[in-house]
Amino acid sequence: MFSKTISALKASTVLAAAALALLQFQGCSGGGGNSASTGTLKLSITDKMSDDFADVVITVKEVRVVPSGMENAEDSDSRLPVVVKFTTPEVIHVLDLKFIQKPLGGEVVLPAGNYSQIRLILETNPNGQQPPANYLVLKSDLNTKIPLTTPSAQQSGLKILGPIEIKPSIINALMIDFDPNTAIVTRGNGDYNFKPTGIRLVRMSEMLTQFGSISGTVFSTFKDWSSATVSVKRRGDINDVDPIAAGKIFSNYTSGAWQSSFAAFVPPSYPTISYKTFISANGFRLYSSSSVSVEQGSTKDLGTIPLVKNP
Repeated sequence: MFSKTISALKASTVLAAAALALLQFQGCSGGGGNSASTGTLKLSITDKMSDDFADVVITVKEVRVVPSGMENAEDSDSRLPVVVKFTTPEVIHVLDLKFIQKPLGGEVVLPAGNYSQIRLILETNPNGQQPPANYLVLKSDLNTKIPLTTPSAQQSGLKILGPIEIKPSIINALMIDFDPNTAIVTRGNGDYNFKPTGIRLVRMSEMLTQFGSISGTVFSTFKDWSSATVSVKRRGDINDVDPIAAGKIFSNYTSGAWQSSFAAFVPPSYPTISYKTFISANGFRLYSSSSVSVEQGSTKDLGTIPLVKNP
């Protein structure tokens, strides 16, 4: 599976979030849709550990999917299919989800086709002296709950960007990867905002009870690579033609380079099976990693991966 879009961090939370990355896995085969024109969506969330935060809490009222072309629809628009609506808002301690997938609802049958977002509708933080519904706690101040706010363009929901393809007649498993280190930003006045591009969607072959991750940071100091495709294939007793996980990450110019981290969530390897990671971007040579092993509950970090310009 992918999540930091394909990035693994020091830890992970299954909401499916990390540096501007959206990774997609092949859908698993087997019954799921009611007909050739529908598919079944299963959604979960995971998270990474944080360098600065002791706790990150979000309170979710409902989850909707947004069909392509309806990106500007209100959160309450009846044309946005509901994945789950919680009778009592679901309080999620993101940092408790390291290498754990927390299901968000059960299964929902949707029209097959393309969707542009998963939208998490959050409980509104109250005014006054009441405790916030969405907040963080700093490691440097364990007694203070600091409210987390959504950018005004996000309305009351967090828009987690796709694209998302619901394939017909199968179960489509998606994980929300929430990377608090990139999904939360501080403003000059000391407030903290969600940065939805730090939350990624990862398409998986199936929901995994056990998994590890492959991570890395792709960068270029001399040319904007805009987006890149990251894919992971098995090598050894199984030699994949199609990737077990694949999707796009998007660069962000920071610290003098165009860069993005990624994380892929995959089942633990074993002695006769390993994983290779491939990265392709227009104008650059194909990157191919060495074969690596992945252990349950841990991250195999490929480190910094510089893109090499085509001659």
